[in-house]
Amino acid sequence: MLSIDNLKHKNLIIKHWQIFLTESWVVVGKNGSGKQYLDQLLTDKLANYTADELLRPNQKKVSLISFEAQQAVYEHELKIDESDITNEVDYGTKAKDFLPADKLNHPLIAQLGLTEKLETGYRQLSTGESRKLLILKAIFSGIDLLICDNPFDSLDTESCQALSETLKQASQQGICVLLLLSNRQDIPLWCQQVAFIERGELLNLGQLNSSKTGQALDQLLSIETLDNNDWPDRPFQISDYQHTYLAQLENCSVSYNQRQIFSEVSLNIKPLEHTLITGKNGSGKSTLMHLITGDCPQCFSNPVTVFGYRRGSGETIWDIKKNIGLVSSELHRSYRVNCNVLTVVLSGFYDSIGLYKQPDATQLNIAKHWLDKIGMRKAANSLFSQLSYGEQRLVLIARALVKAPLLLMLDEPTQGLDEVNRHKILNFLQHIESQRHSTIVLVSHREDEHLPLFKQKIKLSE
Repeated sequence: MLSIDNLKHKNLIIKHWQIFLTESWVVVGKNGSGKQYLDQLLTDKLANYTADELLRPNQKKVSLISFEAQQAVYEHELKIDESDITNEVDYGTKAKDFLPADKLNHPLIAQLGLTEKLETGYRQLSTGESRKLLILKAIFSGIDLLICDNPFDSLDTESCQALSETLKQASQQGICVLLLLSNRQDIPLWCQQVAFIERGELLNLGQLNSSKTGQALDQLLSIETLDNNDWPDRPFQISDYQHTYLAQLENCSVSYNQRQIFSEVSLNIKPLEHTLITGKNGSGKSTLMHLITGDCPQCFSNPVTVFGYRRGSGETIWDIKKNIGLVSSELHRSYRVNCNVLTVVLSGFYDSIGLYKQPDATQLNIAKHWLDKIGMRKAANSLFSQLSYGEQRLVLIARALVKAPLLLMLDEPTQGLDEVNRHKILNFLQHIESQRHSTIVLVSHREDEHLPLFKQKIKLSE
């Protein structure tokens, strides 16, 4: 299927790598390790390299499913949006139109929980749903090599198991499956071979079930000790907040296109009452967050009070957003302005996409301080769009933290992060709790992220 000898590129080195037709592979790597260049090589988009041997499948028989590939589809859907022409809301190409007409009753659609989503527009799908849809499209198209970059991110446990089984079946039916993962916990047991990529160099580690492979991964993914003594200053104290609740939602219901997202959900969040929101994909966790942030228009037709403002009583969206730090897939997907990393972090002070005001010296120092904390100071002048997805997510986390918000809203914040950086972010959350300033609201499917600091837990049913 694949044979590479002595490949050299300024961002990628592969001394020897072979993949046989019957094998399934995992390549594990940290954020910024060079996985995106491996993607480019395998999809024939990498230029200016040399190799003694490079044999790979015909590109028509290769499919890559990654966050970047999903973003490309999303941006295409925005370009063909006809809402302004038809005076009707255009939610994008229907899910069923991504699949062959003769496959719409295929059991894999039900296995991945997409049967009820076939009439849904692409832009209405969650990140996980759109990823599963594109994986199905690839499998049905008759490919030989399927490359999936962190396919299990943002999926609940049941969905992860269903996707893993789907990929296993594809492997058993002759499709060579290559998973690019950032976390060892995501490696399926049915995978056979493991490689590691570090600073652009691919290292073959061997069989997944080998003790030597496990020891090598332990060493390569060792977690560094974090400095908790040097943190940016907070602009104000929680004692300055005069209301009993940060947010109050009373018997709220949300529906779109006659589909009920959730019904009669209540949630009260007091200052320093850190809250964990869980539930299966599609249960409405992100929508619940959007009611608080104001990104769901139905916040005005529901009894929602945020920072003492009853929504629809004359407050502006900026009255709400100035006290919120936000990380979400929607924000990440929308951050398409061509600017550098420091600008992205600074935009957190103004709740903007891009920067349209001149920051002062204090804001510049705090932003640079946060770039130090996430290990991205050297990339301050790099274009945000040129970073890997995981590096972009780290920068957006710094953007959310930069103003030490009263309410820190984190919707699957560690999506795309490797296990070392996930540990770093969880450490940040524990430190934020000890500072007794920001109140954290977290949506996460990963049980190891359900920290003891979350005293209030809300679980949404389907």
